[in-house]
Amino acid sequence: MSEIWVVVIGGTLVTFLPRIAPILFLSGRKMPRLVERWLSLVAPAILSALLFPELLLSSGSLAAFYEQRYVYAALPAFLVAWKSKSLFGAVAAGMASAALLRLLF
Repeated sequence: MSEIWVVVIGGTLVTFLPRIAPILFLSGRKMPRLVERWLSLVAPAILSALLFPELLLSSGSLAAFYEQRYVYAALPAFLVAWKSKSLFGAVAAGMASAALLRLLF
């Protein structure tokens, strides 16, 4: 039973420390403009790395662009995200267009 607690506590520390460390050490400090600019690009890069393989691959291989149903659902979401800079708006547009595509096809 003690091994389970070691794993639970270790898992908690491994997930909690990387999230709390920047808050503790960097709050109230002014970051250089270059670092702020670089950090502003981290979230879109991670989101792209998660989304594009799902949108472009079919059964583990690259599929033609026009064959991917979710690409058509993603296009309005990308447009809304680009114009509004709103994550909620982009997700809502993507979900609505995916639902509409499923309803129509």
